[in-house]
Amino acid sequence: MDVYKKKQKNIVDKSSESNYAGDAWVYTAIKRGTYFIIAFSIGKHNTQTCRELMNILFDTIDLPFPENKIVIFTDGNDQYETCLRENYADTCIDYGQLIKIRKKGRVVEKKKRIIIGNPDLNDIETTDVENANGIFRERVGRLVRKTKCFSKVTNKLEHAIVVFQFYWNFINLFNDNKTPAMLEDIVEQPDTWEIFLNTAIKYV
Repeated sequence: MDVYKKKQKNIVDKSSESNYAGDAWVYTAIKRGTYFIIAFSIGKHNTQTCRELMNILFDTIDLPFPENKIVIFTDGNDQYETCLRENYADTCIDYGQLIKIRKKGRVVEKKKRIIIGNPDLNDIETTDVENANGIFRERVGRLVRKTKCFSKVTNKLEHAIVVFQFYWNFINLFNDNKTPAMLEDIVEQPDTWEIFLNTAIKYV
């Protein structure tokens, strides 16, 4: 499982729950190999937003037995380590970081670090989330930088990502002509927008 983040500018949250202006970040947990979007959180680029992601992530998945740890790889953002060490012991996670050294905008070196537990050093990689980052920006207009379609209200950005999360996980055909949810053995066939809309209407 990889964790990554994306940036969006000039957003104001008009909801009663939170209120901030400026850049907003989308922290997202994606399953390696299947590209299944497990969880996301939106907020400032800080530990609180990262903590919200981790809380949603671990509420969503079943904590494994020690012999079947959750494996998490991220970039070198220290927020991830802080949040993981707060609530999750070494017995339940293996966590590693991939740190890219850049010169003049180009990656000249990659450093891999084992942070928690005992992940395989050779497995520490963030290629999947980097690919997903580009795909999401192509598919979700509100994530496109330097355009008029960027989100200016955070709750609408959140709603857009919720819809995209369903589309990506359950409708979009991916590897082997299967959706990420099919690759995860959650469903046996793709869903449709008709199913999504009929289900959504029940909760409106």
